[in-house]
Amino acid sequence: MTQMLTDIITKNLNVLFCGINPGLKSASDGHHFSGRSNRFWKVLHQSGFTPQQINPENDTAILDLGYGLTTAVARPTTRADELSKEEFKDAIEIFKNKIKEFQPQYIAFLGKAAYKAFSGKKQILWGLQSDDFCGAKVWILPNPSGLNRGFTIDDLVTHYTELYQEIH
Repeated sequence: MTQMLTDIITKNLNVLFCGINPGLKSASDGHHFSGRSNRFWKVLHQSGFTPQQINPENDTAILDLGYGLTTAVARPTTRADELSKEEFKDAIEIFKNKIKEFQPQYIAFLGKAAYKAFSGKKQILWGLQSDDFCGAKVWILPNPSGLNRGFTIDDLVTHYTELYQEIH
C-alpha cells in the first residue's frame, strides 16, 4: 500500500503551496517534492522565499518561514494526469475545510488543474485570480515537476518571484 503524504500546515500562513497530488517518490519518502527532477525547492529559493535551498527531508522548515505545503488530491501517482475528475470532485470539500480551518493568506496552486477542478472555471491565467477561495487569495503558479517541460527553471523563478514580491 502506498503511503500518504502529510500536509505541512499551520494556521495563518502567508502562503499555502498546493501541489496537484503527491508523486510516488514523495509519498514513499514522506517528504514533499522529493522526486529528483522536481524543481520546487530550487525555484522557491531562487525566487526569494527561502534564504537557502531546503532539502526535501527538511521540508517542515518551510513552516518557520510562514509557508506550508498541501496537495489538492491525496492519492499519489506517477503523473498528475492519472487522476480522474471524480477524484478532484471527491477532494474539494476536504480541501475547502482545510482552508477554512487554517486560513492561509494565499493559496498558491502549482499548476492550473486543481484550481480549474475546484473553481469550475475553464480559462485561468497565471498569477493572482480575481476570486478568493474560502477567504484566501488565489495565485496560480506553473507546476515545478520535472515532467512540466513547458517551463524552464528561469520561467518558473520569474512566476514564483511575482508571488514573492506580492506578499512582501
